[in-house]
Amino acid sequence: MKVVFLSLTGQTRRFVQKLEFPTVEITPQNVFQTMDEPYIIISPTYDMEVFEYFQDFIETGNNQALLKGVAGSGNRNFNTSFCQTAKIISATYEVPLLHCFEFHGTQKDVTIIKEKVSELG
Repeated sequence: MKVVFLSLTGQTRRFVQKLEFPTVEITPQNVFQTMDEPYIIISPTYDMEVFEYFQDFIETGNNQALLKGVAGSGNRNFNTSFCQTAKIISATYEVPLLHCFEFHGTQKDVTIIKEKVSELG
């Protein structure tokens, strides 16, 4: 399954590289891409602007129908804001929140995401 991600500081990119799945990195300049196969999103946690980038991406073409789940990275020190962007995407588009992890994740986080993706089919 493809992984779509955005990485402003490099933490999310570092995590996604550990997954060894095909990826699409979105940036503020290329959010209006269309997907032609199922995918998950891995999102960092920042302000609403990051959600808006993903919103633009998801609502382009048939992307919403192909979205199968979302995972998020963040910092637990931010308490209720931890993985906030992923939680908002999950609620807004009614897809499963697969996992939340800190910073660039651990090997355990990689294993969990791979298992969750396998369950999605």
